Amino acid sequence: MKFESMTDNAIAEEIGSRIEQIRLEQNLTQQQMADEVGLSRPGYRNLINGAGKFQNIIAVLRVLGRLDLVENFVPETTFSPIQQLKLKGKQRRRASKGRAKKTDSISPEKSDSELDW
Repeated sequence: MKFESMTDNAIAEEIGSRIEQIRLEQNLTQQQMADEVGLSRPGYRNLINGAGKFQNIIAVLRVLGRLDLVENFVPETTFSPIQQLKLKGKQRRRASKGRAKKTDSISPEKSDSELDW
């Protein structure tokens, strides 16, 4: 299935339906899943219908023993050694000296005659 052509809601619903398929394969009831995760049964149904919090999706995948799916969801990326060398010169090593901020307040040392009122 190509996610590029789907809306965000459709993708969320597809993920929920895939989670539901894993649950069914493991012969667990929705109530068992909800209890394990700490959700109500309607809360679990919302999750599989695409309206779940990401943390609850992770909790469900943990109960199902499928956290490997999270690892594949957004794989860790690393820079090549050449890219790391190129970027190293651009990394900030210290904070720069801050400029004085311009304020609209009147300093107490100025007299009324110095103000253009």
